[in-house]
Amino acid sequence: MTAAISLHALTKRYRAFTAVDDITLDIEPGSICGLLGPNGAGKTTTFKCLLGFTRPTSGTVAIGGKPISPETFESLGYVPERAILWDSLTVGEHLAAYRRLYRSYDDGRARELLEQFSLDPSKAASKLSKGMRSALALTLAFSIRPQVLILDEPSSGLDPIHQRQVLDLMIDAAANGATVLFSSHNVGQVERAADRVAILNRGRLIVNRTIDELKSGEKIIEAVFADAPPNLNGLADDPRILRIESVGTTLRAVTRGDSDEIAQRIFALRPKSIRTIDLNLEDIFLNAVAGDQRS
Repeated sequence: MTAAISLHALTKRYRAFTAVDDITLDIEPGSICGLLGPNGAGKTTTFKCLLGFTRPTSGTVAIGGKPISPETFESLGYVPERAILWDSLTVGEHLAAYRRLYRSYDDGRARELLEQFSLDPSKAASKLSKGMRSALALTLAFSIRPQVLILDEPSSGLDPIHQRQVLDLMIDAAANGATVLFSSHNVGQVERAADRVAILNRGRLIVNRTIDELKSGEKIIEAVFADAPPNLNGLADDPRILRIESVGTTLRAVTRGDSDEIAQRIFALRPKSIRTIDLNLEDIFLNAVAGDQRS
């Protein structure tokens, strides 16, 4: 199957600074990929290279198996982190412009989205708040029923109700065959909407796996002792243990792989209680970035 979005060995340098470093990522049709990373990790630069807004230093990008061309944007919806609008036009005039620009524009869909986001068609874009500007940009992107959606912090400035609606829009689009790549600083949003997660740090792709793979692979083993945790007898050197934390009488070991055997070894140290906890995506993200910083 041809990837809907494909990056191969993508690198972007600005003089001596490498913003994106040898990223290879394929996103299948009909899926949602959440792009995570600290500030400055390279997320926005990756989007700019993917969309042809800046030329990669090396590597290739493709959408639908083809290099970026003007025709690509006929079926692509893009929302930047800061909405780019015509401030002199009203909300309704923006929709009228899209009606003329895109053959796939769906007027009924656009009106549904206006109502959903409580947007007044007669209001000038210059008078919209940051959140409402984001809402208008999203309305325009989804109104053309695109095959590919690239969204950079799409819920920025929106209230929690509208943030949830954005996630529902992405999930609905993917269910109808569209492919979605979006970035967010809200890990919970990615966990709810995405089926695959890509994590960038210092311009490099350090994680690229499905949500199910990530959650099945890592656990926290938490043990509480009567006094301070005893000597671990080399347990910290086990390659299946990513990190060990000790706070008071509580020991926490983040594991990857066979957590049952690690739990048995900790149980042999005679804790008062012991339990194994599934990691959420925020734990996984923080562990990945922390581990990469140490490498």
